Amino acid sequence: YKLSVSPEMDIMEYCRKEWRGNTPAAKRMRKGYEAVAQKFASIRRIRGDNYCAFRATLFQALSQATQLPRWLQSQDFTMLPENLLSKYDWIKQWQLRQKPGKRMGEIRDEIKEYLILLRQKWKNISEIKGPLEKQEACDKLFKNEEEEYSLYEALKFLMLNTAIELYNADKSGKRVPVFSWLLFARDTSRNPCQLMQNHLNHIGHSGGLEQVEMFLLAYALQYTIQVYRLYKHSTDEFITLYPNDPEEDWPVVTLITEDDRHYNIPVRMCQETML
Repeated sequence: YKLSVSPEMDIMEYCRKEWRGNTPAAKRMRKGYEAVAQKFASIRRIRGDNYCAFRATLFQALSQATQLPRWLQSQDFTMLPENLLSKYDWIKQWQLRQKPGKRMGEIRDEIKEYLILLRQKWKNISEIKGPLEKQEACDKLFKNEEEEYSLYEALKFLMLNTAIELYNADKSGKRVPVFSWLLFARDTSRNPCQLMQNHLNHIGHSGGLEQVEMFLLAYALQYTIQVYRLYKHSTDEFITLYPNDPEEDWPVVTLITEDDRHYNIPVRMCQETML
């Protein structure tokens, strides 16, 4: 059994353990970790199983949540599967985790359950006042494999919904963020149906999130995802924001990656940074 989110460890200690050599890559990584250590004291390793971008983002969002996001409060939120399936027949090809080939009604009901679970967990954790208790509640949730993976299904469905909204907005001549053009410029995702079949259905199984899908996740959650990309240290892409022109009122979560494939999380902001 692997822990989804490992206990925290001193960032520089972790770096020394992982990057011992004197290769240019190792030197760059050490410099990257040193820069992160100016802001954060510790790191928590995220289990790598193609869900790590979801896991890292959701863990960070929940562990600092103080209220339920607006989009989670809306009445229509749990009606999403019903509404989308009534308009788009192709959503029947949605691959539920480890349960391929489900019928339409089952898909609708199951995704609705996942969305309800997401709202309930977010609400419960955001109402916990003490930081220690909040952290314990997050740790407990991410040790419950059944619930954890159900939450990732909910996130995937929210990404699909966001993609459909952006695609329709663009087709009707409205202004959409640049990443939306890039998302639908790929040969494998010319429209939301292809995005689902060739990308979303595979997340967690045969692949993780690509760069452009990190933007989509950020938009779906209405969170800014700030990523320290260590292999880009000393370039202007070292700290990358998804989206790069975030709404001012979106909360920010911070992740660390060495290769844009696997994500870990920095924790414990250094005191002077907080001031």
